[in-house]
Amino acid sequence: MELAFSLIILIFSVILHEVAHGYMANYLGDPTARLQGRLTLNPVSHIDPWGTIILPLLQIISTGHVYIGWAKPVPYNIYNLPGKYDEFLVAFAGPGTNIVIAVLFSVLLRVVGVDSDLAQACANIVILNLVLALFNLIPIPPLDGSKVLSGILPGGLGRAYDQFRFSLERMGMLSIVVVLAAFYLFQPFFLSLVQNIFALLTGLTI
Repeated sequence: MELAFSLIILIFSVILHEVAHGYMANYLGDPTARLQGRLTLNPVSHIDPWGTIILPLLQIISTGHVYIGWAKPVPYNIYNLPGKYDEFLVAFAGPGTNIVIAVLFSVLLRVVGVDSDLAQACANIVILNLVLALFNLIPIPPLDGSKVLSGILPGGLGRAYDQFRFSLERMGMLSIVVVLAAFYLFQPFFLSLVQNIFALLTGLTI
């Protein structure tokens, strides 16, 4: 039951993540996601067979836990985003939403205490959304972190990083393999960071 609940949390958290991208793009002047019907919470519009179903199930089978996943990326047209930081804002909207969810449910967790099913549910929501936010902020394409980093690097450094980013983006699925390899290589550090942030937000340890 707990694993099924974790999978449900993951699915709706990645959906909210993608919808946030779309709403930010639409707010900044790019209606692509809205015109393609992606500004919806209907899972059918967002489920990616690999990132939303297969990878989470493989994690459950191999580790008994769900750590990461993704939904079908919401499309946007960079030519409709002329502002210097528009792509940065669209990219950060996804992990930013996961951070907001984690903070809100950490507050609720402090209110309800620790000895209840609701507390366990809140803790799971906080942990999964922290993992999603930090995972997506890894600065390797196609993750959001690559566009976030591109938006904040100055001058020539930013242009050099963009060349690296574009070269990896052209690799397609192979870039996903690079991302997953990086995640699992640094997983102990990554999960330790999640634990520390969880403790900071909730006053609890996991």
